[in-house]
Amino acid sequence: MNDVLSISKSTLMQNHTELNAKNVAFNIKKIREHKNYTQIYLAKRLAISQNAYSKIELGYSKITINRLFAIAQI
Repeated sequence: MNDVLSISKSTLMQNHTELNAKNVAFNIKKIREHKNYTQIYLAKRLAISQNAYSKIELGYSKITINRLFAIAQI
């Protein structure tokens, strides 16, 4: 029983952070779709490849605050 309860605080925080990052990525995709923008359009506006943009939406790439702000401005 003690083994089950001995999950470290850092592990919980890491899992929480990863979940938040996935939620941000999911919301970026949903907003893009709502605006009827393509990944190619957003990628061009951000001066990155479509592949790099796709990785943002999939949560494979860590997004910086500056990049998030740039996406929000489009």
